[in-house]
Amino acid sequence: MPKPLVTLPKAHLHLHFTGSMRHATLIELARDQGLHLPDALEQDWPPKLRATDERGWFRFQRLYDIARSVLTRPEHVYRLLRETAEDEAAAGSRWLEIQVDPSGYAQRFGGLTATLELMLDAARQAAEHSRVGIAVIVAANRTKHPLDANTLARLALQYRDHGVVGFGLSNDERRGQARDFERAFRIAKRGGLLAVPHGGELMGPRSVQQCVDDLGADRVGHGVRSAEDDWLMSRLADRQICCEVCPTSNVGLGVAERAADVPLRRLFDAGVPIALGADDPLLFGDRLLRQYELARDEYAFSDAEIAELARQSVRSSAAPETVRKELLKGVDDWLTGSPQ
Repeated sequence: MPKPLVTLPKAHLHLHFTGSMRHATLIELARDQGLHLPDALEQDWPPKLRATDERGWFRFQRLYDIARSVLTRPEHVYRLLRETAEDEAAAGSRWLEIQVDPSGYAQRFGGLTATLELMLDAARQAAEHSRVGIAVIVAANRTKHPLDANTLARLALQYRDHGVVGFGLSNDERRGQARDFERAFRIAKRGGLLAVPHGGELMGPRSVQQCVDDLGADRVGHGVRSAEDDWLMSRLADRQICCEVCPTSNVGLGVAERAADVPLRRLFDAGVPIALGADDPLLFGDRLLRQYELARDEYAFSDAEIAELARQSVRSSAAPETVRKELLKGVDDWLTGSPQ
């Protein structure tokens, strides 16, 4: 009989701040403030998205921006992170690295520094509430000027010892090449932060290669298009560069037609480390546990292989060594049937 996936200890390394919000919370906050939500975020939720062309990505970004607009007070930030931590705990996640671009909230929360400090404090309180370890990845927006990314990289470094563990790069790959942000990532890496840019989602293997060569990526957000290039997969495997694979998101954005088309099995069999992620459950409907269910149901992963997926998520994380050891032991206990 298959082992219960909910009790498998895991690390969640690909989750965006706004996109982690519960749908019920979005509805409640919008109504409390008299804000109108489009049908796609209310009765037709989760929205039907396809972002493989610019019009589709614009619609996705528009819905994301509307969702962000309901978070107007500090207590909303505390609530979002508390509920997200509860959802992580319910899925068996014991370590979360949540990604945020502070500039998206800076105007309403007193500037970049005040916004990041607010989110870090909310993450700390949520971690204490849920007993899930929570760290923050500061992410630049590749549709903005690289100088903005440099500013965010320096800001992230100031809080390296206060909960920030990495520096990312998100948004539409077609709107800004990785190499344009090389200086920001050099600043972050020299200061000891993980480099975790998005790549290989809407664009092909070259996008991943640029993340590795130009940005020194320790992990790649998504990275599924690496499966189109055997040499690149071999390189990722040799260097143990993790791909944060988000099957539900890949289908939701049209990167893959069906869950079965996401090359999770191909990447895993090639030796590429994988950390399953939910990306933006608010827009795609499914959280972390569903990604592990897909590994079993769609990709025929055995319990031993699923355990290895969980181990890879832990090994690829920035969790302290004591936390890693505890989680890895928990994975072994899950697989052998020993008491948790």
